[in-house]
Amino acid sequence: MARSPSSPAFWRSPVRGPWFTSVLGVVLLVGITVLFVTGLLSYAAYNPGLSPVNDKTPDKGLLGFYLFSWPTDPPWLYRLTQGVHVTLGITLIPVLLAKLWSVVPKLFALPPARSLAHALERISLLLLVGGALFEFTTGVLNVQLDYLFPGSFYPLHFYGAWVFFAAFVTHAVLRVPAALRNLRRLREGELEAESGGELQEEKGELVSPDPAEPTVSRRGALWLVGGGSLLLFGTTVGRNFDGPLRATAVLAPHGGPEPGGGPAGFQINKTAASRGISPKETSDEAWRLVVEGPTDTVRLSREDLLQLPLYSAALPIACVEGWSTSDQWWRGVRLGDLARLVGQEQPPDVLVESLQRRGAFRRAALRANQVADPRSLLALFVNGEPLTPDHGYPARVIVPAAPGVLNTKWVARMTFGDL
Repeated sequence: MARSPSSPAFWRSPVRGPWFTSVLGVVLLVGITVLFVTGLLSYAAYNPGLSPVNDKTPDKGLLGFYLFSWPTDPPWLYRLTQGVHVTLGITLIPVLLAKLWSVVPKLFALPPARSLAHALERISLLLLVGGALFEFTTGVLNVQLDYLFPGSFYPLHFYGAWVFFAAFVTHAVLRVPAALRNLRRLREGELEAESGGELQEEKGELVSPDPAEPTVSRRGALWLVGGGSLLLFGTTVGRNFDGPLRATAVLAPHGGPEPGGGPAGFQINKTAASRGISPKETSDEAWRLVVEGPTDTVRLSREDLLQLPLYSAALPIACVEGWSTSDQWWRGVRLGDLARLVGQEQPPDVLVESLQRRGAFRRAALRANQVADPRSLLALFVNGEPLTPDHGYPARVIVPAAPGVLNTKWVARMTFGDL
């Protein structure tokens, strides 16, 4: 019996083969492309080109070529793109693991390179395996709020995505033609009957010359992988909805009961206590909002804000971890009206600062198009009641289609001007 992983006889599973690998590869080709695009959109939603406080990858250079001003319509845009990104990523985990298992003999095959094309394929495969494990692992840890990796999630995941996708594209270019040919031969018997150098070479790497007794067919193995993906989908997707369906998201940190009931009974990420926000500093006597422009500065109490024209907007909350709420009814002062209080007739960019003293995005910037949208509010009420401390009392920002971290809670200062 072969003892070296470089020997084809070492890998004895009868399930491995070009057809099995090709089916998984085509699923990943589509799925990972969607993941990459929605990931880029998620990064663009933070408007990292607007202000250094929003940019967590300042050395990205040409990798930021596609960035654009994130729109405010439709208001559920980020809820959709990030929900798809996280839910699809978790759903694809069984497919990814099965794909890696199916090609593991190639990682040990000798000689390391038989030609330039083969060397490129081997290099791309190594980067692909390492990049996939890194991206999926950091993504799942972020979703679970387990920040076990060194450094900030944002640059790690962003740069890792580009390395992974470059290897993915290279590998796809080299392997897709063969994968499609394999898929056209839907019956395994046809594959066995094939002759030809390329197919025989791939079979020599994937098909054991001394296979063990089968315990499941290749189609059965695919059903097992598909069932695992369906299970992960069913236990994750509920976090994108309110009501009973959210309770089915048992694998997500936000899959449990809503925080309390009533008008404030919808999901949050940060509590006031976790961010060191004390009732004393948010009291009506102590709290003042500083609104600053290039030529004027005003200080407003909550009572002062209540004397300004108030407007309502139905908007969701959506976070980078993939969870979201349905529309909540917010009521407060339009950001554009606050800009006009300090002499900005045409709404400019704004830097919003929170009372919280630690944690990412305690300062966040919004673009002029977000400030100008009439649904963008400094909210004082939600669903007909004053904000609770955990939802940002005395005042918080709410902007259509913006990631949750840009909807700053416990607002202390707003600085209007070009950023």
